[in-house]
Amino acid sequence: MRVIIRERSDSFLLFGQHEHALMAGEFARRWGDRPIPLEPTIYAIANHDLAWREPDREALWNEEKDRPYSFMDYPLHLKLPAQKWGIDQVEAHNPYAGCLCSMHYARFLLGAECSEEIEFRDGEFERQARINEGMSVAELENLERNFRFLRLCDGISLFLCLNEPGGDDNPPPYPGGFEFEGTRFGIVWEDGRTLSLDPNPFPEAFEVGISDRTVGRDRRLFGSDILELRIT
Repeated sequence: MRVIIRERSDSFLLFGQHEHALMAGEFARRWGDRPIPLEPTIYAIANHDLAWREPDREALWNEEKDRPYSFMDYPLHLKLPAQKWGIDQVEAHNPYAGCLCSMHYARFLLGAECSEEIEFRDGEFERQARINEGMSVAELENLERNFRFLRLCDGISLFLCLNEPGGDDNPPPYPGGFEFEGTRFGIVWEDGRTLSLDPNPFPEAFEVGISDRTVGRDRRLFGSDILELRIT
């Protein structure tokens, strides 16, 4: 399990990576300024963590840190093959979407020094070059923009998973914050279940939800729930 973890005093709130990506896809689908091409880009955003749909069903415990493994410290020998499998699946569905997912994972390893990470990264660079050869002019022209759009939607979804609703001092998961095409978006909480982005990129209000599980520090499952939020 390579979950997103929100740590509490007596427990851990766990969100599955694929469920988080599906929520990111909902933000992409509702965004007013539509990406080109539309469907492959939204598919990539919604499925960029497809690799973790099955592994996230069971928690893998980090004995050294005495908590579940998160997406930040998951064992490398398990993480890299799973990531490659996930990108393969997305590419099989749509090569353009697969290229965006490949770019997403390769970016994390630009400064890699570990041989396994370098091999994975360079393999993804080769994948991207191969897919690029079959793209149209419009697809190539919008590729970098759509990659940044993926990262934006991913960041917003991560923010909502990592932080307690309603907080006003929670940092974004990426150092640059929520910035896209020269516009910086702020998170504005109206209450503990309602928020908006400022400026607002969404033509109309909508709701998102993501399932979660609470695991105690004694490793017992406390229960499960669904985090439901309204975006205005």
